[in-house]
Parts: sequence; structure tokens; C-alpha cells
Amino acid sequence: MHLLVGSTASDPGSRFRRGVVVITMVGAAWRAVMLVSKWRAPLAFGDAWYYSIQAINNADGRWFKEAGGSFELWGVLPGAEHPPLTSVLITPASLLPQPEFWQRATLTLIGIALIPLVALLGRAVGGRVAGLLAAALAAVYPNLWLSDSLVMSETVTVCMVVIVLLLALRHRDRFTWGTAAALGATIGLAGHARSELLMYAPLLAFVGLRSRPVRDWLARAGVVTIVALLTVTPWIAFNSSRFHTFVAMSTNEGSTWLGANCPPTYSGPAMGGWILDCLEDPSPPSGENTAERSARRRSATFTYMSDHATRVPLVVGARVLRAADLFGLSENVRADAAEERPRWAIWLGMVCWWLLAPLAAFGLWRMRPGVRWVMSVPVIGVLAVTVVFYGSHRLRAPLEPVVVVAAACALATMLRPWFVRRQWVEPQVSEPEPTQGEAAPLTA
Repeated sequence: MHLLVGSTASDPGSRFRRGVVVITMVGAAWRAVMLVSKWRAPLAFGDAWYYSIQAINNADGRWFKEAGGSFELWGVLPGAEHPPLTSVLITPASLLPQPEFWQRATLTLIGIALIPLVALLGRAVGGRVAGLLAAALAAVYPNLWLSDSLVMSETVTVCMVVIVLLLALRHRDRFTWGTAAALGATIGLAGHARSELLMYAPLLAFVGLRSRPVRDWLARAGVVTIVALLTVTPWIAFNSSRFHTFVAMSTNEGSTWLGANCPPTYSGPAMGGWILDCLEDPSPPSGENTAERSARRRSATFTYMSDHATRVPLVVGARVLRAADLFGLSENVRADAAEERPRWAIWLGMVCWWLLAPLAAFGLWRMRPGVRWVMSVPVIGVLAVTVVFYGSHRLRAPLEPVVVVAAACALATMLRPWFVRRQWVEPQVSEPEPTQGEAAPLTA
């Protein structure tokens, strides 16, 4: 096996590319198996239904209509329960017979594309060996492939996170008006997959603060933030005109808050999680649109939190522990299994998380400060969303590629002597010095 080096290879770059191709093929084969297993499987009730039905409505010319709540309102009232990117990407597949399967196939292809993207991110952060190890981990890590054959936003979200991080590292190296604008536009596009990714704009605006003149940094930071806002402005304006009130990226925050702030989630095994039954409305107002429903549920959430203020700190702690798979494991498995994920794969994903997370923490800690900040942004984002909403594997999804890449950086250093002995990599003296966008060696 000579994926990393070989006597017949013309240059290290070609060896890296060949290795990524082989690893991607392996990852694609497994994802294809998972896709075929869903050939005639019905979609799980919930967000998968929403994305699928809205995409089918889009294909019929009824763009962004309601795809939840009462059946008689589907395709009639305006719908913005979720940001639009996922449903837009699967709209072409919705023109085909058996659209649900082809929607799954579209997202599976996006999941396969994640493998070379992770390889590029690993190489940018820790070099070629780290890039190949990151690709290998991404190919087999259950928490990355579990959602690929589901009609959910996680696959698109994770891909967008990796692209944002790649552009952030490129902006750190070049620090031009163009790289700042590209980073801002990509963050804005990522916000169309999951709205919480918009917080990356102010966080990644700090790139260059310590290494560039303050005036230059302020100008580029402004470009990143403004372009990100401009990118999402058309969707916000479209929603606000349809709902006759200000609506940001979605009308789902009220439901998210209420499902996370109710009696079952404030004590017992579901503490810190999210419960669908908490959203039951005995007598919802007739003709209520999703923006009005979200406002009503948001008000109910704040009332409940105020009435149970002493429990909030404990619940927040449970949310963080739940997101880290240190609490509520059975409840996490139950919630994931309800969305078509196999139980054995969910448990395997937890075990892999426990193995990779400590390595990732070490790898992240040993990175150069500027690179570490870029790679820490998804960590900050997931922590913030978990504290404000609830703990789950779905909300942790933007963090998963960082775990893979940071763990790969740690493994690349620890295993390097073994690679050298087997002549899979060149000795350290022949390695080029890390560029500004790469991590420093992880060992002294």
C-alpha cells in the first residue's frame, strides 16, 4: 500500500490526490449501500417530510409553501419552517418518479463530496498526511454518513461548514478584498442551510486581528460581515413580505424553544433535550401562519422559563452534557432512531465520538493561534446553540468535521514515525515548512 508515497509517484501532490480518490471511492461505496437500503423506505415524520414536501411543491411551481401542520394547508400558505438551501438542492430530484428516493440520492452525493472537502481542510491545517487521515476518518465516521441518506439539512450543513473553513483559512493567508467577500458570501449561503451558521460571520471577521494592521483588519472584517448580511437579505425580504412581519431565516425558532422548555425537558431522562409532544396545540387559532405560530410558541417559552427560572442552569448543563454524549444517551438514541437512523450506527457513532473527541481537543490545542481560532468557530457555534436551545446530535453536526480534522492532525503526528519506517511518508527533513494557513507541527 503506497497511498502516501511510492517510488513511481511523480510528486507528493499526485500521491495525495490518488489517496483521496481511493478513500472517496470507499466512502462512496458504503454510502451507496446505505442509500439502497432506503429504496422504498417511507420518510420519517418530521423535518424530512418538510424538506421533501416543500421540494415537491417547488417542483410543481409552488415555491416555498407550507409543508407542515394541517394537510389541507400544504402548498397553500407561505412556508419558511427551515431555511431554503436544502429544499432547493433536492428540488430537481423532485421532478423524477419516486422523488423521495432521488432526494435521498442527491443528499448522498453531497455527503460523498464531503470526503475530499475534508481532505483539503486537513491538508490546509496539518499537511498532506493529516489530509489523508482526515479523509479516511470522514469516509467511515458514522456521525458524518448517518444523515446522508436522510432528507435532512445536516449533510448540506456540514459541507457548507467545511467550505467556510477552507475559505476562512484562504482569507487568513491572502487577506484581500476578494477573499473577504468570498468568505462573507459563503457564510451567507451557509445560513440558508442552517440559520445558526450566520454567527460565523462576526466570529470569522476576527481573522487577521493579530497579524494585520488594525485599519486593514477592520476593513476586511466589515466586508465579511456586510457581504454575509447582503447574501441573506433577499430571503429575509421575501419572507417578511409574505408573512407581513419581520421574519429572519425561518419561522421555526418558537417551536424549537417550546419543545426544549417544557416539563419533560426540565427533569427526568429527557432533561436538556427536545420533545415533540410539547408542541401539541389543543385548539390552534384558525388560519394561523407559521410566523404567527412561532411568535405564540416563543411567548409560551419565555413564560415557562420565567416560571421555572431556578431550573434553567441545571437544564443548560444537561444540554451541554447531552451534546457531548455524556448524559441522556438512551434518549439521544431514541430521538435519532425516530429519524430513520439505525440504532447500531447511532451507538457506534457515540463510541467513535468518545475516541475522537479527546484526540481532536489535543490536535486543536496544538494548532497555531490563527488556525486554531478558525477551527474553533464551529465549536463556539455549537456550544452557543446547545446552551440556547437543546443538546442533540443534529445540533452538533457542524462540529463533526472539526473533530475529524483535528483528530487527524493529532494522529498524523503520533503515527509519523511509523509511517516513515514503512516508507509511506518521507522523513521530516524533506517535508516543506508549513505555510501560513497550516498548523505548526503538533509535537515540539
